[in-house]
Amino acid sequence: MPDVQIIDDKTIKIGVQLADALNMVQTASQDPFRYAHDIVTIFEKMPEFDFTYFCFYAYDSAELFEKMLGIDPKEYNSFSLDAPDSFFYTIYGGMAGLYDTAKRAIASVQQ
Repeated sequence: MPDVQIIDDKTIKIGVQLADALNMVQTASQDPFRYAHDIVTIFEKMPEFDFTYFCFYAYDSAELFEKMLGIDPKEYNSFSLDAPDSFFYTIYGGMAGLYDTAKRAIASVQQ
């Protein structure tokens, strides 16, 4: 379970672990059509961030992230994320496994 600390009304600090990444992957696998944009974006863009510096908000791909947190970090002016490398590598690997299904989902909507 993520550790979300509300520092003040404008700032939060988020701590996540490997289990949180597994939760995100499991959530995505249960409804890959709903999370298709996040799946595709995370898989395609994470390498540009060297995998471990990925920003879920850089490409509007934070729905899975927010679901895992149970809050909307955009309600705050500032937030920090403390996550081990394993968190990001696990998300990338999980999204790799769901990538083809998500691409098909996006293509079916665009037709």
